[in-house]
Amino acid sequence: MDANDERIEVTILGSGTSAGVPMIGCDCAVCTSPDPRDKRSRPSVFVRAGNVRILVDTSPELRMQCLEHGINAVDAVLFTHDHADHILGFDDLRRFNWTTGRPVPCYGTRETLDGLRRMFAYAFDSAADSPHTRPNADLRAITSEPFAVQGETIIPIPLMHGPLPVLGFRFGNFAYCTDCSHIPEDSRRRLENLDALVLDAVRRKPHATHFNLDQAIKVARDVGARQTYFTHIAHVLGHAETNAELPPGIALAYDGLRFTTTGMEAFG
Repeated sequence: MDANDERIEVTILGSGTSAGVPMIGCDCAVCTSPDPRDKRSRPSVFVRAGNVRILVDTSPELRMQCLEHGINAVDAVLFTHDHADHILGFDDLRRFNWTTGRPVPCYGTRETLDGLRRMFAYAFDSAADSPHTRPNADLRAITSEPFAVQGETIIPIPLMHGPLPVLGFRFGNFAYCTDCSHIPEDSRRRLENLDALVLDAVRRKPHATHFNLDQAIKVARDVGARQTYFTHIAHVLGHAETNAELPPGIALAYDGLRFTTTGMEAFG
């Protein structure tokens, strides 16, 4: 089977911005909305490619996300970058050490892995006799070159998050590109012939480090995936009203959205 034809199953674990939705102390229409799709935890996604289970980023709500969606084990974690809303659930990886009996392979750029070491220094302390429980992570540096996890090829997508280089990832005919304000031309070519794209779209107003809604719509049309879902969504975009104005083939993601790129069936 060609890699682009392989069945990819995706669960959106979190679709919100760094503050989450609802935000602390906010009583706007979206933060107080009864629509469960307006409840957005911090951004993360779970991908099953063949028999390989891959988590992208460890959001602050990782424990609750895994409980909600029955994620009991992962074969690898990919990190897009080391901002707090993408890594603060790192300590919860120790549960996967217990359920699988092995270290968790964690992939990211050297800069991202250095950020993890700084933030979670206790996890990488060389003191073998420490009585404290800590995550056991096997950090593996990657570049923009494709790499494999248990035989499944993953293609990094270099992106710009304002002035910060970050990574998106392509799995077969699905790509995940959160936290970006610019996609270099070489990376655009890595997004050709997609069934599904998950793309950053933070709000209506321009933003220094994220695509706004109009920019994201333009990028989605240029990429031309069969279906694009927007993520990293702020509290100014209500789910139902925003979806009503989006073009065909483009919609807001929401926590718990699940789809497969075989037939592009959405469920959950």
